[in-house]
Amino acid sequence: MASSLRHFAGLGSPAGTASAASSCFLLRYTPNFCAFAALRPARPAAAVAAAGKPRLHAEQPPQHQQLEDEEAAPRHDEHHGRPAAPALRVGIVGFGNFGQFIAAGVQRQGHAVMAASRSDYSAYCAQHGIRFFRSVDALCEEQPDVLLICSSILSTESVVRAIPFHMLRPDTIVADVLSVKQFPRNLLLEVLPPGFGIVCTHPMFGPESGKHGWGTLPFVYDKVRVAEGGDQALKCDQFLSIFEQEGCRMVEMSCAEHDRYAAGSQFITHTIGRVLSQLNLKSTPINTKGYETLLQLTENTLDNLERAFEKVRQILYGRLHDLLRKQIVDRVPAAAASSGKSKSGMSSSTAPPLVSSVTEERKHLSHVAVVSSLGL
Repeated sequence: MASSLRHFAGLGSPAGTASAASSCFLLRYTPNFCAFAALRPARPAAAVAAAGKPRLHAEQPPQHQQLEDEEAAPRHDEHHGRPAAPALRVGIVGFGNFGQFIAAGVQRQGHAVMAASRSDYSAYCAQHGIRFFRSVDALCEEQPDVLLICSSILSTESVVRAIPFHMLRPDTIVADVLSVKQFPRNLLLEVLPPGFGIVCTHPMFGPESGKHGWGTLPFVYDKVRVAEGGDQALKCDQFLSIFEQEGCRMVEMSCAEHDRYAAGSQFITHTIGRVLSQLNLKSTPINTKGYETLLQLTENTLDNLERAFEKVRQILYGRLHDLLRKQIVDRVPAAAASSGKSKSGMSSSTAPPLVSSVTEERKHLSHVAVVSSLGL
């Protein structure tokens, strides 16, 4: 039998190696050897001799063959096994605690991060492989694919209006992460050039709730203005995939609908927190998980409200100071009443200029106060 096999295979091995070669051959090929023998090229004598030697390691293909196989095979993402797309260059404007938190997720998905902020985070960025720019202009000169606004609600309008959009590519995606959505949506539609993409997002988590991962945490987004097809749509999908691949529960929702839901859910949460704060709850040695949650809710609510109202107070006092300086020191009159002046020149249905201006300032800040009290 062994000689017949050697005959069909064209093997001229020495007698001492015939048994080993035949055994190896029978193990590697199908029992119906005659059907395939004609298709099988003859093995060189050196290969047959080597077959009788013990194999300490699995045979490796030649180096050039390995390179060809690697080039032919599709490249996959290191973490998720999906075909790798060209990395995005995400510019983050406002690089405080939340901006750094989002940047970590962007980097985990293999994208490059650039940051600009009023405060100096150059040391942090150097440590984490992030390019830091001391001005938004310098960041925009690099023409990132996505410009992510991570500023506070109180400074968002001034930040957006100061962005030099002429330095960016016309298909740039501009996104925000504010916890209210109608305000940034309307602002971006007003300020941005027509060709820019707009994506309003709200990660419903933060550095504390997302410190152990973003899995199952809700991420709300609205593609306010994204051109269908082409590079802009691709950039938008890549940007959203960052949060999807991090495990977020993706929720596509209009900005108006988001604000309706958020007003109810966050209002009741923080109202209960304020009520609980009046009970002077204290930690005990036998706290249950539910009691720990109540304590944390109370603490977070008080901290957020205190910071929010302090910001509003500072802004209100600053604006009132400007009004008084203009009207008393610089002698600049306030805006005239819109209609219905009396004989004395004052509108019969309006307050004096200073009072009217103060009232308008308070109306302007009322929305800010409500938003800030929700934890911004």
